[in-house]
Amino acid sequence: MINFSDIEAEFIKRVHTMVWCAVATVDANGRPRSRVLHSIWEGSTGFIGTNPNSYKAKHLAHNPYVSLAYIADIAKPVYVDARTEWVNDMSERQRIWDLFKSAPLPLGYDPEPIFKNLDGFGLLKLAPYRIQLDQFPAPSLIWRADHPV
Repeated sequence: MINFSDIEAEFIKRVHTMVWCAVATVDANGRPRSRVLHSIWEGSTGFIGTNPNSYKAKHLAHNPYVSLAYIADIAKPVYVDARTEWVNDMSERQRIWDLFKSAPLPLGYDPEPIFKNLDGFGLLKLAPYRIQLDQFPAPSLIWRADHPV
């Protein structure tokens, strides 16, 4: 069994280098949809700033689970399956806004031109239950949460 600490350094290195990921959701009729989003991670917790009034938000209201794929090197993709929740606490939204703003490019960006202010900044928190680091031709490293969400 792999502990998160066994993959953490490589996971953070990859997702903070690749930055952009394909994120798949499922609508109320069971139809999938993917889009490219920008995430930032603190250990095994991820965050995505996004439009709280999007199709994605409607999908997540029906089914809070997402699947993320980061692919910059086809031999070393990263896959994350996670439960999402909207962060409503303004101090936490401010903290992550500041984290995005202060992180070096390409990981960081200024959220203001996109979201204007915190009121327009929808913040999704990602709680993974499975993370897979491929390392072709070696076997994949797969971490699973002790208590899946």
